[in-house]
Amino acid sequence: MKRYIECAARDQIALLPEALEDYVDVENPVRVVDVFVDELDLAQLGFERAAPASTGRPGYYPATLLKLYIYGYLNRLQSSRRLEREAQRNLELIWLLGRLTPDFKTIADFRKDNGDAIRGVCRQFVTMCTRLKLFVDATVAIDGSKFKAVNNRDKNFTDRKLEARVEQLEQSIARYMDELDRADRDPANVPEGRVAHLHEKISKVREHMRKIREIEVQMKASPDGQISLTDPDARSMATSGRGTGMVGYNVQTAVDLKHHMIVAHEVVNVGHDRNQLASMARLAREAIDSTTLSAFADRGYFKSEEIMRCQQDGITPLVPKPFTSNNKADGLLDKRDFVYIEADDEYQCPAGERAIHRFTTFEAGLTIHKYWSSACPRCAMKPQCTSGVNRRITRWEHESILEEMQSRLDNIPNAARLRRQTVEHPFGTLKFWMGAAHFLTRTLSNVRTEMSLNVLAYNMKRAIKILGAQTLMAAIRA
Repeated sequence: MKRYIECAARDQIALLPEALEDYVDVENPVRVVDVFVDELDLAQLGFERAAPASTGRPGYYPATLLKLYIYGYLNRLQSSRRLEREAQRNLELIWLLGRLTPDFKTIADFRKDNGDAIRGVCRQFVTMCTRLKLFVDATVAIDGSKFKAVNNRDKNFTDRKLEARVEQLEQSIARYMDELDRADRDPANVPEGRVAHLHEKISKVREHMRKIREIEVQMKASPDGQISLTDPDARSMATSGRGTGMVGYNVQTAVDLKHHMIVAHEVVNVGHDRNQLASMARLAREAIDSTTLSAFADRGYFKSEEIMRCQQDGITPLVPKPFTSNNKADGLLDKRDFVYIEADDEYQCPAGERAIHRFTTFEAGLTIHKYWSSACPRCAMKPQCTSGVNRRITRWEHESILEEMQSRLDNIPNAARLRRQTVEHPFGTLKFWMGAAHFLTRTLSNVRTEMSLNVLAYNMKRAIKILGAQTLMAAIRA
């Protein structure tokens, strides 16, 4: 066709570069992968076959398969079968692997057998970024997000799900039995083939009921009263949408505020974040090799004991307190309207009266002090304060820690927006890369390995964006 850019003739002899080195340019990210892996001490990290066996058929050097995986996760090629195909046709991989083409089983086994070592590689990259002064602010935002597991919701059982399934099966049997009764009364109303089909369906439903009872026994033996058939470690978790949920894992991350790199991460199969603040903050502080750390988190992380642990570890938590009282909604005074007088260990109420310490009790493992005033029954403001005889105020023995934290938050009016724009973007990016299925592996250990590869790929892309490929490679070699 005339007046268009013309394609090359398919029968024309083409001469590819004579050297593999000519396949990729000097700024190609694949060169960063090559340099980074070559600088690792694979034996110290714990990779299997880091030292070759003296007998038997030679295997692949762990660095080769590690480079393949890092490249795959950088380019959204997480499947071992897709990596096998790409190693045979992708020019960047041909250069990176030196024309080696491992099969998918070898690739998959490498990830399964070297989980701890691969997670160590992810930490090693963060350590290198620390050496490059990328985390000098020592401030992170912590958050968790639910990622889908390889387990359909129909293959996950809780007590309520099981009860609903049993009820559904019982209704099915009752419906089939009613139809059989009609057939017995008047055989002409139900075809003969339909009767045989009904008996078969009843038999299948009863077999299903038997399996449900077996699952119920296993579920009661489970510590959290839940069982998943495909991935035994996956758990049913609620998500932000009302009436929604998924079977998956809770991925925790601590993200640097300046460069939005993931300095620490963890995968748990608990659906809430209340017990994760101190451990994640500690991981982040160790990762950036700092004696201090400031950690932003949302209300889901608020737990008195976790905040106190952070304080004891020299970490400054910044977590807003959730308001669980309905007093404001009911038009009553809130606890924040009462001022604590530390010198007297008393509260001053809006009416000017003093609520004095009455007794100490233990609730949910915490030492709680109780306060109220004897003037409450005669107070003119009582209708605005409480519907009880006295307005009782509770105070945790370490409440001053929470008050100091709230004071710090009051001085950072944009704390919520700062946390959100820092930590939620990496989650969106990772989920987009991973696709609708999210995790491809099963069990908590393998899922942690897979998440480490995703985090490593994310951090490597961020580092290349911040420093440039040439600068990053020079820093790795240094």
